[in-house]
Amino acid sequence: MQNSREIIGSLFGRMPADRIGLRDSPWSDTLRLWTDQGYPTDSEGKPVNPADHFGFDMVGVGGYPWKARLEEDVVIERTDAWRIVRDGNGATFKWWNDKSGTPEHVDFAMSNRAVWETEYKPHVVGSARRRATPEALEQIAHSIRRAHAQGKWADLGMRGLWENMRAAFGDIVLYENMLLDPAWISDYGRAYTDLYAEEFRITLAEAGRPDGVWFFDDLGYRGTTFCDPALYGKLIFPLYAELIQLIHSYGIPVILHTCGFTESVMELIVDTGFDGLHPMEVKAGNDPLRMADQYADRLVFIGGLDARILESQDRDHIRREVAGYITAMKARGARLVFGSDHSLSTRIDYEDFRYALEVWREYAAL
Repeated sequence: MQNSREIIGSLFGRMPADRIGLRDSPWSDTLRLWTDQGYPTDSEGKPVNPADHFGFDMVGVGGYPWKARLEEDVVIERTDAWRIVRDGNGATFKWWNDKSGTPEHVDFAMSNRAVWETEYKPHVVGSARRRATPEALEQIAHSIRRAHAQGKWADLGMRGLWENMRAAFGDIVLYENMLLDPAWISDYGRAYTDLYAEEFRITLAEAGRPDGVWFFDDLGYRGTTFCDPALYGKLIFPLYAELIQLIHSYGIPVILHTCGFTESVMELIVDTGFDGLHPMEVKAGNDPLRMADQYADRLVFIGGLDARILESQDRDHIRREVAGYITAMKARGARLVFGSDHSLSTRIDYEDFRYALEVWREYAAL
């Protein structure tokens, strides 16, 4: 019988696997809520690692700081409910204190090319060694060793190029300058592409070999992408192609996480060389079955179950939809790692998620 690492490796290697895979991501708020519903805690009263508890096949082993300046966030204002924070990109966000969520965008210092070139780019170029510190490398090495000792697939995470830009410039400045000053956008992307390439080389030389690499990006929202796919193809994905070529040269697959609508950039994703796609968000307008019809031979699909099914608190509905999704994906020859189409929210009960996994076990065999 294959272990988790062998199963995921077989899916990416287009080889026979014993079963489909399993991966998901409960919010930290969800884990805290679940502890009141019977979810186990450690000796300090904290929720245990969900990958260990649920037996997820794929586990993250860390990454490196991505903000331009390697400095502590500065709290500008704080109340009992929220705090306003300026980060190492000079970006200011308003965050809740006691719950997760997308922050409010307040201000962005990196508002033009001159600010980027003089105040932030020098902190990125040539900074791989300041980011891949001995402590960070040892943490990644330890996580890889632990994952492999458990028979699990270990993946290194990197912040997406597009997502970096949105967090550094803000949406308005980014969108305007993709048209008005695309050379600046390309220069920013080049700096981070070179940084990521060097961090990857250092990781392999000094921390060990991960089984896969994830890039975490959000390319769209409901029903469409944030910009014309042609602009992604011109300014962003050629840089991804360089990174993928490097990572592939070591025989390591590359996975793209992108929330929001994805279908209009699928050709771009597969032609660039990505090996896996997560999470195919249904509520954003994606149809994982339609995507599998077209790309089952080119991608491993990770996720794709509408999370609202798990939020329904209706066991009959959960059974019907989980079984139906898995069966339909298998019928299309899809290489599937089962999971939600985003993450596990506080609207999902612990026992309902456990029930969904019972159904997954019934239908997981290949």
